[in-house]
Amino acid sequence: MPDSTAQPTGSAATFDTLLVSTEDNITTIRLNRPQKKNAITVEMYNEVIKALEQAGKDDSVITVITGSGDFYCSGNDLTNFTKIPEGGIEQMAKDAGELLREFVKAFIDFPKPLVAVVNGPAVGVSVTLLGLFEIVYATERATFHTPFSQLGQSPEGCSSYTFPKIMGNAKASEMLLFNKKLSAVQACAQGLVTEVFPDSSFQTEVATRLKAYAKLPRNQLIRGTEKERLHTVNDQEVERLVERWLSDECMQAIMSFFQAKAKL
Repeated sequence: MPDSTAQPTGSAATFDTLLVSTEDNITTIRLNRPQKKNAITVEMYNEVIKALEQAGKDDSVITVITGSGDFYCSGNDLTNFTKIPEGGIEQMAKDAGELLREFVKAFIDFPKPLVAVVNGPAVGVSVTLLGLFEIVYATERATFHTPFSQLGQSPEGCSSYTFPKIMGNAKASEMLLFNKKLSAVQACAQGLVTEVFPDSSFQTEVATRLKAYAKLPRNQLIRGTEKERLHTVNDQEVERLVERWLSDECMQAIMSFFQAKAKL
């Protein structure tokens, strides 16, 4: 795992919500809103798309996604739903759907191996996307949670296709429909995580493996053979989500979330 001495990528743009660096043929994209548990704002969605575009073209061999602080990522920043544009809720849902489609597309089309270094709890879209990564390393402290139905939403990140394929229908439904939170060890047993490490040695163990992988010749990606299928799934999931966002049920669930939060 590149440390803080890693050089920011030369000609690369600077980012407000990410730290991007390249070292030892590895580009690391670090979600960097630790005080907000790396929740993904509209700005962060756009910056990840841009960072992946750059990493796809740079000289690195593999690209790592990880989080700053104790969390990997707490999913969609629900304040994204509080800024209603002039076109009202319909416009907001349409814009959010378009942004999500582009965000997931950037992962599907990424030309190099993607490695998730899950340094803490992962929620929502940061979990559903993991089916598009070549390798997922997790600290034993990590948990994996997709509480969509609690918020009246439906899964994204191509997980409606990748999760049943990885873990079978019953286990996938337990996570995606019934909000089951998995420990790192459970996620590993179900095939979502490649390997789990003790928290104390997590960064060093992962760094050793990544440096070795970065010396290997470039290979054909499994994801590459399924692109067309994944794009279709992404489109269908976004369409379904936009419908969910416009439903009273979803709006009420989000409102209750904020009311509960306000009482804390």
